[in-house]
Amino acid sequence: MRVFLTGASGFIGSRILTELLATGHQVLGLARSDSSAQKISAAGADVYRGTLDAPETLVKAVEHVDAVIHTAFDHDFHHFAENCQKDRRVIHAIGQALKGSERPFIITSGTGMGDEGDTAVAREDQFKPANTNPRVASENEGNALLAEGINIRVVRLPQVHDTTRQGLVTPYIQQAIEKGTVACVDEGANRWSAAHVTDVARLYRLVLEQGERGQRYHAVAEEGVPFRDIAEVVARKLDLPLMLLSSAEAEAHFGWFTLFATMNLRASSEWTRQQLDWHPTGPSLIEDLQNMDYASLLSSSASVKA
Repeated sequence: MRVFLTGASGFIGSRILTELLATGHQVLGLARSDSSAQKISAAGADVYRGTLDAPETLVKAVEHVDAVIHTAFDHDFHHFAENCQKDRRVIHAIGQALKGSERPFIITSGTGMGDEGDTAVAREDQFKPANTNPRVASENEGNALLAEGINIRVVRLPQVHDTTRQGLVTPYIQQAIEKGTVACVDEGANRWSAAHVTDVARLYRLVLEQGERGQRYHAVAEEGVPFRDIAEVVARKLDLPLMLLSSAEAEAHFGWFTLFATMNLRASSEWTRQQLDWHPTGPSLIEDLQNMDYASLLSSSASVKA
């Protein structure tokens, strides 16, 4: 298939691009800058110039492809709610361009959307349209397009990691360096699901090839890594003290990150594995955190302060 891939030069998208090309697909990758265009071209894909800030610039890319995989997202978490609405607008624009066809449109969400509030573990068959997490906007738009006949499929992401990035753990580490202390709320008993980036890329490809209209798939290798375990590794590797905060103290320390630091983001992928014969094989989140180059992070932070 010829696939229009947004986020093609990004952390996850670049791995999906490689996975698709290696398995015989063609890729038209979205680029908003010259550097992104060069990366996409060097990987062996065609380049399409456009931007999430102007969804109308993406529509023409849909005309000559067999499917769309949308992974691009503005990860400025200081403006998380606004960026979720931006994602909704992009999904809407691409979806309208796909009207009248059976071409798959794979959108991206978070595993938290599978927690309806009545279970400790998020599942693929669960979705609460009134979820208070702003990320719900993406799946709500997907549902609206599904009702219009668009072949929507959803991949929900946990903390996606390798030894350079780890989802929400990355800004957590950056914040710890800035504050000079590593913190968790209460005993850090809340848990985050996780998966290695190469396993996630393979799942997107399987959803493209074997997925079904209207289904949600969880890219989860580890159901729930204790936040305390994450904090302890980071504290040891950064040689910083570990501080346990009360819920009342969390806001003052974490600021915008408080929402995430206190979340329980456990998620199952049992159904996804059965449906697509997907078996994650990559390193665990803790293994990748243990093998990170923390020295470069510390030197980068020091140069910024200087």
